[in-house]
Amino acid sequence: MTPLEMLEVAYEEARKGLAEGGIPIGAALFSADGVLLGSGHNRRVQQGDPSLHAETDAFRAAGRQRDYRSTIMVTTLSPCWYCSGLVRQFNIGAVLIGESKTFTGGHDWLAEHGVDVTLLDDERCVAMMTDFIAENPALWNEDIGVADT
Repeated sequence: MTPLEMLEVAYEEARKGLAEGGIPIGAALFSADGVLLGSGHNRRVQQGDPSLHAETDAFRAAGRQRDYRSTIMVTTLSPCWYCSGLVRQFNIGAVLIGESKTFTGGHDWLAEHGVDVTLLDDERCVAMMTDFIAENPALWNEDIGVADT
């Protein structure tokens, strides 16, 4: 699969999350040869679980792997510190990011620690998050851990 085809899986997950009334962030975990291992979306709102970010949902859906170094985490938005920690903890080798204009998480830190990071600057991802943040600032601030002022 091409990077854009992989991102499409994560983007569709983000759309599912938005349709469910949640935060539109999607993710997917692929093997090095492009086989989808698992996908998911941010379901913090839907499940009432603050740890259920898109990357953790995709990671859980992929099930146990013997080695994560050759896997690729694809996410519509730059991974937050929590999800960046997941990538480092399990030694995921590559991260493919839809956009980081609306939020810049830990992807520079991941790159500094040997993770292959690719930033696509996908305008669909930017538009979805920009619209969501404008319409739901309090929910967005809750998601990224910023006190609502």
